Amino acid sequence: MTRLLLGSASPARLATLRSLGIDPLVRVSGVDEDAVLASARERFGALDPADAVLVLAQAKAEWVSRSLGADDVAPPADAASSADAADPDDTDGDLVVLGCDSMLEINGDIHGKPADAAQATQRWRAMRGRSGVLHTGHWLVDERDAAHGGTGGTLGATSSTVVHFADLSDAEIDAYVATGEPLRVAGAFTIDGRGGAFVTGIEGDHHGVVGVSLPLLRELLGQIGLTVPDLWPVVD
Repeated sequence: MTRLLLGSASPARLATLRSLGIDPLVRVSGVDEDAVLASARERFGALDPADAVLVLAQAKAEWVSRSLGADDVAPPADAASSADAADPDDTDGDLVVLGCDSMLEINGDIHGKPADAAQATQRWRAMRGRSGVLHTGHWLVDERDAAHGGTGGTLGATSSTVVHFADLSDAEIDAYVATGEPLRVAGAFTIDGRGGAFVTGIEGDHHGVVGVSLPLLRELLGQIGLTVPDLWPVVD
């Protein structure tokens, strides 16, 4: 069975993949996101939000890919996964790596995770009653060996979904920020948690807003000769 190695610490991404019937391994990358974006801007100029998240997703997937079996590229100290005790280095050459990154584009600006509660509050007061676009970059690296049909492929794409926000009161914003949830997610909101009550509608794939677009993942897997059921555990 081909295993998926998720290069992300996001519990929401892990839960979404598990809802699809996939039980991924997890290894969090040691990518310096600011440095990656600065390098990309130096090479390519200003980046659209959809391109920025794709650049970061690629960097994370390729960092995790390089870490496999490498003594000089060890996972960060906090990257141990409680999701799966198996070692990605022991998957018998049948492994695919997935990196993801998300940002919210609103009012012409892009936002990742807020730095603190004050910034989360400021963002919500700016975006309440408005609409934004949640971009999630996805990048796959085919680490399968030839015996398992490996292509050596490295490819990706971005999922972009329009999100409409409710016109929250200051009290609602303060209460939501006090839960700590907005501090852990790109754009300072969720649709699969407490923040779901504050999103009035979406246009596009809601999985992409949670953190990983399942239809887009299916398309990317197809380009390296895999189907979603290929990643389901074998039932004896």
